[in-house]
Amino acid sequence: MVASIEALLQAAHDREAVEIALEASRDENRRVAEEQAALRRVATLVARGTSPTELFNAVACEMGLILKAGRVVVGRFEPSHATVVGAWSLLDDPEAKKITGSRWPLDQPGVCGRVWRTGRPARMTGYDRATGPVAEWARGEGIVLSVGCPILVEARLWGVVIAFATDPKKEFDGAEERMLAFTELVATAILNAEARAALAASRARVVAAADESRRRIERNLHDGAQQRLVSLGLALRAAEAVVPAELPDVRGRLSQTAQGLTEVLEDLRELSRGLHPAILSKGGLGPALKMLARRSAVPVELDVELERLLPEVVDVAVYFVVSEALSNVAKHASASEARVSLRADARAVHLLVRDNGRGGADPELGSGLIGLRDRVEALGGRLDIASPAGQGTSLSVEIPLNGDSSPSPFSLPFAGPGDGRESRRPA
Repeated sequence: MVASIEALLQAAHDREAVEIALEASRDENRRVAEEQAALRRVATLVARGTSPTELFNAVACEMGLILKAGRVVVGRFEPSHATVVGAWSLLDDPEAKKITGSRWPLDQPGVCGRVWRTGRPARMTGYDRATGPVAEWARGEGIVLSVGCPILVEARLWGVVIAFATDPKKEFDGAEERMLAFTELVATAILNAEARAALAASRARVVAAADESRRRIERNLHDGAQQRLVSLGLALRAAEAVVPAELPDVRGRLSQTAQGLTEVLEDLRELSRGLHPAILSKGGLGPALKMLARRSAVPVELDVELERLLPEVVDVAVYFVVSEALSNVAKHASASEARVSLRADARAVHLLVRDNGRGGADPELGSGLIGLRDRVEALGGRLDIASPAGQGTSLSVEIPLNGDSSPSPFSLPFAGPGDGRESRRPA
């Protein structure tokens, strides 16, 4: 009887242990599934090439939810400080995002400075005796524990992700390893952005070099061949004027030759305008667009509002887009009118060219439009075409006017003390 009771008790104990193990396994599976879902969401943002602010805030949010942290920040290392480029708060406090853009000194106690100096993960418990603005902020937020993980881009120390806990019972067990997957995705996004930026810069240099070559050829034609043709034409007209009346054949031939020179000169001027319109350099974009409208075979309504001077490369891009668009309207659209609208605000130039023609245009079939798209995208802009059959064609262009020479939030930073190590993965 006693043996039977002991067997029953043991079986109950074993069943309880099995249930506990199964629950722990389910919890672990649930945790892994949540982490994988969070990583997929971040990876999707990376693949889309989303903006730096959106990506960094998303990384902070996903990591905060996975670690059940109170706050998470993403920082980018500079020569003497870390700039907060992304932030998240468990309480969804609007004030939490205001920390973005703040600068944290690297020479003061804290996780941020430790990661910068060592290139490895770091922890810190308690900010009661720490000094400096970061420690003051941490005490004000009630933070009792922080864990930081480096963001490495091709073995270079780019920045740090830090999770903060306000719950005294929170331990962040294994947080460093779990944070690593997120930092690797951030590194991938940074590399992708750097590659896109390098490609855009290369395309912009190609466009600028081509424009300079066209401008030089136009100038040489104007100052050289065109002037010589004008002089020869004047000389022929002068010779024609002194030919005796009894030599009409000679006078006629001189007149015909002078007229031929005039036609050649006009052809050369037309070619010169196609290379780089002189009126664009001398009169600016507004008069140049008016000239294009006057020369168009289709009546053009011009609506231009420019309250500021645009960079020369933008002027040239807008001019050639309008020139090509109006040429296509005349050749292919069967339109009775076209409209050109141009606006510029503090952020970008907005151009719209519309016609009331037959529509159905395929931008992939025209090498001219492909070249224009390359030119616009080289300036960081975009060119879109809408051409439904029977409803005309609309060509819209947006070119940014940021004028900001500051580095991209994705740019690789100044090399800090932690750089130069072959491997700095969490131990």
